[in-house]
Amino acid sequence: MNLSYQIEHSFDCNQGAIRKVALNVDGEYCLTCGSDKTIKLWNPRKQLLLKTYSGHGFEVMDVDCSCDSSQLVSGSHDKTIILWDVTTGQPMRRLRAHIAVINVVRYNEDSSLFISGSLDGTVKIWDGKSNSREPIQVLDEAKDSISYLSVTDHEIATASLDHHLRRYDIRKGIMEADNLHSSLTYVNFTNDSQCMLVSGMGNLLKLLDKSSGQILASFEGHVNQKYRIDNGFLDNDSLIVSGSEDGNIYIWSLLEGKIVAKLAHLQKVIHTFAIHPTEMELISGAENKVHVWRITKTS
Repeated sequence: MNLSYQIEHSFDCNQGAIRKVALNVDGEYCLTCGSDKTIKLWNPRKQLLLKTYSGHGFEVMDVDCSCDSSQLVSGSHDKTIILWDVTTGQPMRRLRAHIAVINVVRYNEDSSLFISGSLDGTVKIWDGKSNSREPIQVLDEAKDSISYLSVTDHEIATASLDHHLRRYDIRKGIMEADNLHSSLTYVNFTNDSQCMLVSGMGNLLKLLDKSSGQILASFEGHVNQKYRIDNGFLDNDSLIVSGSEDGNIYIWSLLEGKIVAKLAHLQKVIHTFAIHPTEMELISGAENKVHVWRITKTS
């Protein structure tokens, strides 16, 4: 398989350094988290700023959009979670949730719950419909920072700096852990939820069978020694995508394990991007800029 690619749009977010890029459920709108304490909502293909969300006291580390695109949840270096009304731009709930930086926030599939992971080593599950200021469950098995987490309809997978990938089956009340002997920074479920893609320090990028923990494939060529680097799947899970600290986004064929494209940026570290849910498109954030990439199969 060969891929061609091009930047369709680029624009400056004017947010300082971009900490996270995310898409809403249908991929129509883009969210960027900035070191300037704001979240911005964009129409990325028109390079149009639609709304700015201000309320955090320090840089925003992560954001997620509800399944109906009516609400946002964000986590910050200021240790708070904020739920936002997308239309008005106003905070609906503000939770002093953790005793350290919040690295990741995620809605579950129907947005009835949201989940937060923190530098304090805990994952907290919150009722999205309640006004309670306390989580409904705390997962505290990790011995170090929760770098990232991924959610299905009944499972939570967490990547931690304590080298462990943990999978929680909420329905059965079961936790399974795999030690990958490296500080883990990012995790994603495949679309069929049968496998997990995990990345970490030492250029680690591996595909694991969810039920057995067996390593199915390893992907090499990118650089990941210092930062949390996003990963993901493209083209119905047939392509593996990862950022890198050498200024590229790498794309591998899942079946062959070979690099099929490198999306070169002028910036040195490409740590965050968002993949369109149905189209061959991804949106990368690098320093203060956003780039919209169109990818095409050529053979």
